[in-house]
Amino acid sequence: QVQLVESGGGLVQAGGSLRLSCAASGRAFSSYTMGWFRQPPGKDREFVAAISGRDSSTYYADSVKGRFTASRDNDKNTVYLQMNSLKPEDTAVYYCAKDSLQWRIGVHETDFGSWGQGTQVTVSS
Repeated sequence: QVQLVESGGGLVQAGGSLRLSCAASGRAFSSYTMGWFRQPPGKDREFVAAISGRDSSTYYADSVKGRFTASRDNDKNTVYLQMNSLKPEDTAVYYCAKDSLQWRIGVHETDFGSWGQGTQVTVSS
């Protein structure tokens, strides 16, 4: 059973930065795409970013391009989301997720079979 544990959320003022981390258990971490999703208050969960296992290619939602950066350290089985220039509309519970298939570059919620518990990010105006 894969376990994903997020950390790094918190309260920050608009324009500030946060870095989320997600530590994963299990084997072959480097061969799986890892994704970040978020669920704003009262809204559905949405895609934020993904980083492939193949070559660490990154993919972003338009709303976060240029502000958020996904990265991974395969030696530590950890993926990161650096969030800069945060806006109040970035307020959400952020989840990391692991693609259910090796070597696939998933970006849809249904591509990911393992999820963390989520970490709250609140951006004040």
